[in-house]
Amino acid sequence: MKTALVTGGARGIGAAIARLLAARGYAVAVVDVERPRASTSGLAFFRCDISQEPSVRTCVRGVLKRFGRLDALVNNAAIASPANGPIEKLSLRDWNRRIGVNLTGAFLVTKHCAPHLRRRGGAIVNIASTRALQSEPDTEAYSATKGGIVALSHALAMSLGPKVRVNCVSPGWIAKEKVRAKDHAQHPAGRVGRSDDIAEIVAYLLSDAAGFITGANFVVDGGMTRKMIYEE
Repeated sequence: MKTALVTGGARGIGAAIARLLAARGYAVAVVDVERPRASTSGLAFFRCDISQEPSVRTCVRGVLKRFGRLDALVNNAAIASPANGPIEKLSLRDWNRRIGVNLTGAFLVTKHCAPHLRRRGGAIVNIASTRALQSEPDTEAYSATKGGIVALSHALAMSLGPKVRVNCVSPGWIAKEKVRAKDHAQHPAGRVGRSDDIAEIVAYLLSDAAGFITGANFVVDGGMTRKMIYEE
């Protein structure tokens, strides 16, 4: 049975990815700082702070001890709140915390998983954001980390290929709460995104069907980054 490791898999997009991969026949290691709220068949939980290399090293060893192999990695974990306040008031501590989890964390997990993925001809999908491509005010730390994830992805694709494919997915607005009709209507696709939308493309990119795809960034945002917006 193929094994996938999903960081930040306890909730939100990560949980949707973990559930779908389990349904598609993977054994799934859910890596997070908090245990999932609900247990799901096929999922195994590993507590890990991905910003700390000793924690990552121990976690990956635990996954390999439990499953004996690693075929797929999804770097999804992140401090998700984009707003950091005015740049003049953004502390170095808060900046470094975002960089440490959102970007360095993906590097560390990939570093320790790469040898095992090579043995299996595996695949990696990194989760970035459309904020790597466009911004609102006062989101410098989060946006910088997501831009870094896009660049890290194509760099890794060159370094780890052809044994390991590496791609990136940049979600747009993925609803975690009830949204208004006008929020749906502003999207060219006619609705706000769902976590399952991201899970589906991740599962595809990890599969053999995507064998000719590497180094790419897939924007999944209902068309919003292609929409011209002018005030009338």
